[in-house]
Amino acid sequence: MFCQKCGKELKSGTKFCTSCGSPVVENSNTGNDSMNTVYNSNPTPQVGTLNYEIIGGNFPAVSIRLNQNESIYTQSGGMTWMDTNITMETNMKGGLMKGLGRMFSGESLFMATYTSNAPNQEIVIASTFPGHIVDIDVGRCPIIAQKSAFLCAQPTVTLEAYVTRGLKAGLFGGEGFIMQRIAGTGLVFIEIDGSLVERTLAPGERIKVDTGNVAAFEATVEYQAEMVKGFKNILFGGEGLFLTTLTGPGKVWLQTMSMSEFAKSLIPFLPKPSN
Repeated sequence: MFCQKCGKELKSGTKFCTSCGSPVVENSNTGNDSMNTVYNSNPTPQVGTLNYEIIGGNFPAVSIRLNQNESIYTQSGGMTWMDTNITMETNMKGGLMKGLGRMFSGESLFMATYTSNAPNQEIVIASTFPGHIVDIDVGRCPIIAQKSAFLCAQPTVTLEAYVTRGLKAGLFGGEGFIMQRIAGTGLVFIEIDGSLVERTLAPGERIKVDTGNVAAFEATVEYQAEMVKGFKNILFGGEGLFLTTLTGPGKVWLQTMSMSEFAKSLIPFLPKPSN
């Protein structure tokens, strides 16, 4: 259980936050909130009112079974397969300006909404890269995610572009100036590159992360870039000039791989054109 105002982890039954003093309302639909949880390929249990299962191990997909008139939306072309009693409606979801903002954050201009016309209809949406899919209830706290992290969500969840604060964070934080802000109420599913580790930071607690290994963080977390100290560390440390710093309170999702670094590692093994 966590304080909805400052993000501090609390014992079950606590009436007031021991950090900020705010009243605490227990919510049984906050998902998996354990500290330092390492996610694996086991199916994720049902959270909230959405009936779903994350399948596929390191090549994951989310299988969602929709009740009649229940909907889910994803970016255009995101659906893998679905039952015949599900209809698709493609639109800009929020208008042209929000659609353009999503494009800058790595998603498509158009979004596709899938609605079931009968009970227990399955739709499957697969990840675009080997790794993990994580379910997050954004009703507890909005999240900021890396570009192209969004996979699908309930219609009550909003997706928009997020501009990082500060020149240094935008240039050297590893995620660029434009990220994704996901808010509203309900469940969102995001893609994680490689393996996933979840951390919950106390107020003022800070961790340093190699650029590109931050998948997402709650909006209460402060995101900055910090220059590596020491001449030898800069030249020979192999981590570059800057590290990303995350300061609590709030939850962060870390990934063991970034898609861009993985692509760079493949370049030496690609066949070279002959003269």
